[in-house]
Amino acid sequence: MLAAVWILVVVTVGADWWARRHGPTAGAAARIETVAKPAATLALGALAWVVGDGAPGGARALAVVAFAFCLAGDVALLDVIDRFVVGLASFLVGHVAFVAMFVALGLDRPVGAAVAAPIVLAVAATAGRRIVAGARSDTPALAVPVVAYLAVILVMALAAAATGLVAAAVGAALFVTSDALLGWERFVERSRWRSLAVMVTYHGALAGLALSLA
Repeated sequence: MLAAVWILVVVTVGADWWARRHGPTAGAAARIETVAKPAATLALGALAWVVGDGAPGGARALAVVAFAFCLAGDVALLDVIDRFVVGLASFLVGHVAFVAMFVALGLDRPVGAAVAAPIVLAVAATAGRRIVAGARSDTPALAVPVVAYLAVILVMALAAAATGLVAAAVGAALFVTSDALLGWERFVERSRWRSLAVMVTYHGALAGLALSLA
């Protein structure tokens, strides 16, 4: 079962990266992106379910909730749908579920959160500040939701670090990186390479968060 899930992850993630590399706004790449992006999240969610069989305290069920909201966010942010606020809200709820998952796994390494805190604050003060300013300039009504999202994902990163699990900390760090790249792409400056980097770091994030249940 685990081998089959890994094959599914590799195929769907690889297809999505190919689509991103070739520009998912038109033609075959767009059609592949529409299918591969949610399929990759489903595959990574299946990975979390399979490896999390012995996870404590309902962590696996919380992971399912988190991955389900990530899937909803993926669909909302597809180019053919492009509902940014819906996607933002979906991922925000997903991060809350990930925080609950980390609580279930045990926040018994507070030193990890202490070490991560200065990095988290630096991200908020630099990239986060620029993204919020860009959102406010682009669509003033988005400023508050973007700030709320930034706060929740940074709390998620601190909670991940507090578990003492390397996979959780790496996954959360990659999620922060992916969302920072996405926010920069949408509200600060567009770049072709950044579109692919968003997905590479996002899939790495989901893989790390899934494997934290092992």
